[in-house]
Amino acid sequence: MTYQPVVPFSGFAGWRFLSRTMETQQAAFAASTENQRLDSYFRETIGQIDTAKALVDDRRLLGVALGAFGLDADIDNKYFIRKVLEEGSLDRTALANKLSDKSYLALTTAFGFGDYSVPRTKLSTFADEILTKFQTREFEVAVGEVDNDLRMAMSLQRDLPELAVKDMSETAKWYTIIGSPSLSRVFQTALNLPPSVGALDVDQQREIYMSKAQRTYGTSDPAELSRPDKLEVLTRDYLLRAQLSSMTSVSSQNVALSLLRNVGAQGLSLRL
Repeated sequence: MTYQPVVPFSGFAGWRFLSRTMETQQAAFAASTENQRLDSYFRETIGQIDTAKALVDDRRLLGVALGAFGLDADIDNKYFIRKVLEEGSLDRTALANKLSDKSYLALTTAFGFGDYSVPRTKLSTFADEILTKFQTREFEVAVGEVDNDLRMAMSLQRDLPELAVKDMSETAKWYTIIGSPSLSRVFQTALNLPPSVGALDVDQQREIYMSKAQRTYGTSDPAELSRPDKLEVLTRDYLLRAQLSSMTSVSSQNVALSLLRNVGAQGLSLRL
C-alpha cells in the first residue's frame, strides 16, 4: 500500500507541520513496499542500460528517470524523450537547450547518452543519485495529492537554492525561474502578480518580476532570495496568498450558487 502523507492543515500552518515531520514522513514513504520494489529494480538494472532507446523501452526505468526530474507526465512521449536524451546537452543546438523548461536539460545532462561515449549510467554512484531525486520528487507528488500548494512550497526549497549556486547571471536566473512551471507559479503568487503577466514578452516578464521582488524583499537577486531567512518569507507569502486566493474563489462560487438558488426559488414562487 502506498504511503499517504499526513497534512492536517492547509496553508502556512500545514507547511510548518509538514516541515517538522518531513524527515519521518519521507522515510515512511520510501519504505513502502511499492517504492522498495522499484528501488531494487532500478539498482539491479540501470547499469546495463547503454542507450537512450534501451531506457525509454523499459517503462519502469523510464518512470524513475522522468520522476526524478518532475517529468512524470512524459512517460508516454517516448520518441520525444529519446530525442532529448540522444541529443545531449553539450551542443547548443540540442533540443534540451532549446526548451524553456530546463528539467529536460537536467535529465539529459544526468544520463549523458548524447554527451559521452560511455553514459553516466555506468557510474557506481548513479543509482543512488537518481533514486534520491526520484524519492524526493515522488514524495512531493504524494503531498500534492493532498495539498498542491504545499507541493509547490516543497519544490521551491529544492529548486531555488540549486538555481542560486549556478554559474550564471542574475538575469539568466530569472529567465530560468520564468521558464520553470513551479518556480514561476510560486513567484507569481508570492509577488501578487496577475496570471496575465505570463502572456507578456519574456523580457517584460523578467523586468516585472525583478522590480516587484526588489520592492517586496529588498533584492532581485535569486541567490539572496534563496537564503534561509528570505526563503522562509517567500514561502510564507506564497502559501498565504495561495490560500487567500482559494478562499476568495470558494466564496465567489458560494455567492454565485446562492444567487442561483434565490433566482430558482423566486421563479418557483412566481409559477405557483
